[in-house]
Amino acid sequence: MVNPLPFITYTFVMSITPGPNNVMLTASGARFGFRRTLPHILGICCGFVVQLLAVCAGLSALFARWPGLQTALAWVGAAYLLYLGWRMLGHSDAEAHAGGRPVSFLQAAMFQFLNPKAWVMTVTAATLFLPQDLGMLLSGLYMAVVMEGIGVPCMTVWALFGSSLKRFIGAPAGRRAFNAAMALALAVTAVMMVR
Repeated sequence: MVNPLPFITYTFVMSITPGPNNVMLTASGARFGFRRTLPHILGICCGFVVQLLAVCAGLSALFARWPGLQTALAWVGAAYLLYLGWRMLGHSDAEAHAGGRPVSFLQAAMFQFLNPKAWVMTVTAATLFLPQDLGMLLSGLYMAVVMEGIGVPCMTVWALFGSSLKRFIGAPAGRRAFNAAMALALAVTAVMMVR
């Protein structure tokens, strides 16, 4: 019999704590509002499920055999976060009023394959909590339902937190301070990804 409580606890802790996705969702919520951040959330969900199912099907064996592959993905993901942080610092007041565009569904989905936290979550979950006795299809479905059932509300909290800051960043000084804080958070996350 599967005891879901340890898996649920693990998933909640990993989903609610800061990481690349949550920092990016906060920034997107603050800059574009919650509604325009929804494709970003959905992209994370879809990309993460594909990644999770691939890991459950045996992709983690590739990382065990070639650890350099995971390291390379971490460096590419860190570079992408630094690029996003640099772009946030470069947003002028004119650009802020022009609107810009949030991370798209496809960009968010593809980023999961460069996101070391997502890899750690999926590989650890598959290693510790994959119920072998359910068969491959039901095991993958169980893992996806639990992880997304917890992950989506956690991501929503981060995006809503960001959108609650929208009034603060309406003023140029507030926007510059917020962009600098988010760029710093992305840079710190990038460094942590490759340590």
